[in-house]
Amino acid sequence: MYWGYRYHLRLQPVWATETNKALELIKESVQGERNDELFYDELIRLSPTSEQTAIIETIRDDEREHNRMFQDIYQELTGYPVTGISNEQFIKPKSYVQGLQTALMGELAAVEKYRRIWFGLPAGIYKDTVFGIILDELKHASKYNYLLGIERK
Repeated sequence: MYWGYRYHLRLQPVWATETNKALELIKESVQGERNDELFYDELIRLSPTSEQTAIIETIRDDEREHNRMFQDIYQELTGYPVTGISNEQFIKPKSYVQGLQTALMGELAAVEKYRRIWFGLPAGIYKDTVFGIILDELKHASKYNYLLGIERK
């Protein structure tokens, strides 16, 4: 003890989310996936070039894989599949550029949500999997920045 201050070794940071909260966030992420897919399909439809279409298709395909991974994690940790659907309404982008901006902000918001999931998971394969998903979301944000840069020229 030093001047009344005690140092406690903690296995998780103070801001760590509980496992139950992480599971709720995983469930939420899976349930909202249908709207995301509709949104990406609309962006693909609006994209002006085959190069841009291909980039968005790779992002959409990654997101489908993330959805499957989250479903697997949830079922392995709880013993139950994810059920229910999101109450969120699908909102079509007003334009391609507006859609890119929305998608960019959505990817960054996903990073924040997935960090909270990551903090609530036990060390091991689940935590490693979510870390990989976070890296993909950051990669997607970079790709959307690239696409916005092309459109603003």
